[in-house]
Amino acid sequence: MTEPLKHECGIVMIRLLKPLNYYQEKYGTWQYGLNKLYLLMEKQHNRGQEGAGLAVVKLDSPPGSEFIFRERATGSGAISEIFSNVYKNYEKVDSEKLHDPVYASQYLPFAGELFLGHLRYSTTGKTGISYVHPFMRRNNWRTRNLALAGNFNMTNVDELFAELLAEGQHPRDFADTFVLLESLGHHLDREVQYQYDKYGKDRKVKGEELNKIIADNLDIHFLLNKASEKWDGGFTIGGLIGCGDGFVYRDPWGIRPAFYYHDDEIVVVASERPVIQTALGLDVPDIKELNPGQAIIVKKDGRVMFSQIQEPKRVTPCSFERIYFSRGSDADIYNERKELGKLLLNPILKSIDSDIQHTVFSFIPNTAEVAFFGMTEALNKHMNDVKLRKITEKGPSIKEEELQRILSMRVRTEKVVIKDIKLRTFIAQDGNREDLAAHVYDVTYDSIRPYEDNLVVIDDSIVRGTTLKQSIIKMLDRTHPKKIVIVSSSPQIRYPDCYGIDMSRMSEFAAFRAAIELLKERGMQSLIDEVYRKSLAQKDKPKEEIVNYVKEIYAPFTDEEISAKMAEMLTPKGTQAKIEIVFQSIENLHKATPDHKGDWYFSGDYPTPGGNRMVNTAFLNYIEGIELRAYK
Repeated sequence: MTEPLKHECGIVMIRLLKPLNYYQEKYGTWQYGLNKLYLLMEKQHNRGQEGAGLAVVKLDSPPGSEFIFRERATGSGAISEIFSNVYKNYEKVDSEKLHDPVYASQYLPFAGELFLGHLRYSTTGKTGISYVHPFMRRNNWRTRNLALAGNFNMTNVDELFAELLAEGQHPRDFADTFVLLESLGHHLDREVQYQYDKYGKDRKVKGEELNKIIADNLDIHFLLNKASEKWDGGFTIGGLIGCGDGFVYRDPWGIRPAFYYHDDEIVVVASERPVIQTALGLDVPDIKELNPGQAIIVKKDGRVMFSQIQEPKRVTPCSFERIYFSRGSDADIYNERKELGKLLLNPILKSIDSDIQHTVFSFIPNTAEVAFFGMTEALNKHMNDVKLRKITEKGPSIKEEELQRILSMRVRTEKVVIKDIKLRTFIAQDGNREDLAAHVYDVTYDSIRPYEDNLVVIDDSIVRGTTLKQSIIKMLDRTHPKKIVIVSSSPQIRYPDCYGIDMSRMSEFAAFRAAIELLKERGMQSLIDEVYRKSLAQKDKPKEEIVNYVKEIYAPFTDEEISAKMAEMLTPKGTQAKIEIVFQSIENLHKATPDHKGDWYFSGDYPTPGGNRMVNTAFLNYIEGIELRAYK
């Protein structure tokens, strides 16, 4: 993607199912869990560049000693910083004691069995250490301590906030993370109180025995079910409870991903499958995916349970995970991205009048590379079919010279676009920034025949189009192609997201701006006014009653008309080559990613009522000139 979307958050939960001395004996270190946590977080670093944090619970620390630890930091180097701070605790420890798992378990911080890691990117604009996960609620009762981290965004924070107020609480912040923490904490308190009243009210059971009974009977399913009854949004949420219970819970729409592995010595849950494979040396079939609305719960005694917290609703896993966000090393995602490239064959051939001999094919580095492989596979197959047809038409009388000419026909691929990653690190925040940013990409000169060849360049998606206009097209035009075709392996991005991706303003979308311009050019301004009137009229309605009227902005036009207008708007002045933009169809997106139907970015079909409320707000903000996110 030429102007990268900020990545989503990522989470990791690890539970060691054996005592620390087991890992010391088998793997040579009781720090096995910490080391795996570090590796799993680093392998997901793409998902969060604003901060990172971890929490650790010791299962058997004695009274008077700490049992839950947390470390957090901000910035792109946060992972290294938090683990450096953790390991500093061991620098002055005597070597014999440091390698003694019993000593470590009793006396060393972070020497625990239950781990939670988080990588943060803010989709709300709220930054700073106080917004870095895990969040914590502290209490002298182990069972009332809660560390929470997640990859999520809630669309109805106002409703959840009001619910807490109705319970008599006074939340310290309006952010959804604080609200979820207090909501889960509230239901955890109630569950602990229920168990206390049940087993300790007559005082026949007390002390450590009472603590153990409460922990053993703590009903994680019940508290998650009650807390999440009204949640609207995409989420994967992980939690550690001070008594040693842990859980990861996935939203009932299946919007955000969660994968897990467990055997007799470890449980691992993460936002992406290949990171678990890499960290533990596993094969694809070993890793499973949490079902929508399901939680994996690990009790202190090591029992691993799978609990259906909420029934699956309109299951629509995020397609952008497949197109862009998740690591391309995932086996399924790799094949899906290749298929996205293959399915663009026909529109590409149409755009170049099937003149492959006078066309060079390339890609925007680096996330479009896999789709490029798929595209070239489809082109090569098409070229082989063309060769076969030509040879068959000539028949047995074909001359060797003609045969050689036909066989020499090929698909010409070049690495035309080069990304200068180093350049971004020192671009100044001043008036000259735009000119410098235009040179983040460069081209390989003399890779095409000037004024003779077409140039087809594939990207994974086009959002704003800013970098295309300011940099890419200008650079490509310097190679003097006859025509430049920018190909997107995803459909036109027309609608904002509200489930964990920072893409919430209508003005951000080149497709939306193009549709607005077409309406104005064709004397259809009244349609914009009508959509505004209808959107304003439903502003204060319950989210369940809100309709996505923004769809009407696009309705008068074909996809091709909007693409053509986008090409016109994104073509810099002075460009010599003809510019065309080709998009994937939604139908082909579904063919390539059949198990991930979450296409609201392209279709406007939101899986939750909160999505319609968010797009309604985003449109009102656009018309009223309010440059704010459409969610809190």
